[in-house]
Amino acid sequence: MAQPARQTPEHDPDPPLPLDPLAVRQAYRRQRLLRKARKERIRQRRLAALRFGLFLALLLGMSLFLTLTAWHEVQRLFGI
Repeated sequence: MAQPARQTPEHDPDPPLPLDPLAVRQAYRRQRLLRKARKERIRQRRLAALRFGLFLALLLGMSLFLTLTAWHEVQRLFGI
């Protein structure tokens, strides 16, 4: 049996909300600040990784230098 056609309501159940220009500006400003903070965190993380790598290389170089110096002294003392 045929069903009656659906009828769309004549009034909109969700009328568009009035826009507050100040709220829109604040939202844009907030998003800009969040984006800036995110970029700054990424930049700081990269700098921290670079500092860590340089410090690790420095420690490795120093330990290699001390090892070679100790090995040379052992050879010199014991005549190996």
